[in-house]
Amino acid sequence: MMFDHENGNPILNLDDEQAWKLVEGTKHGRLVVTVAGEPDIFPVNYVVGGRKLFLRTAPGNKLAELTINSKVLFETDGVLSEEAWSVVLRGTARVLDQSADIAAAEALGLKSWVPTLKDFYVEITPTSVSGRHFLLGDQPEREI
Repeated sequence: MMFDHENGNPILNLDDEQAWKLVEGTKHGRLVVTVAGEPDIFPVNYVVGGRKLFLRTAPGNKLAELTINSKVLFETDGVLSEEAWSVVLRGTARVLDQSADIAAAEALGLKSWVPTLKDFYVEITPTSVSGRHFLLGDQPEREI
C-alpha cells in the first residue's frame, strides 16, 4: 500500500479506508481491557468481518475482564525497513452466545496461534478508528 506524505511530512494521519486496509491485512494485535481502573493488555490474533474484529479466547483474565467492562482498545501495527504504521480501534466487545453468530465467526476461518482450546468467540464493534503511517529516518539537523 502506497501512502502519499504531502510536503515531506514523515507522519501521515490515515483516513478510515487506509486504516481498515491495514487492519484487514494483519492478523495480530493487542487487546486492552480495563477493570476497576486497572488496565490489562493481551496479545491476540484476530480476523475481520464486516468491519468488526473477531478473536477466540479461553476462560481466564481476558474473558472475565471484557465481560465486566465491554469497552476495549485494540491496537495493531507494522514496521518495515523504511516505514511503519499503527492503528487503534476503540470499541465494545461482546462474547458471542448465539449459535448463528458463532457459526458466522467460525466461517471467517480464525485459527488459534497456540494448540489450546479456545471455545469462546469475541466480537469487537469499533466506535472509532485512527491510524498513522510513518516514514522512518534519522532525526534532522536542527536549524540555527
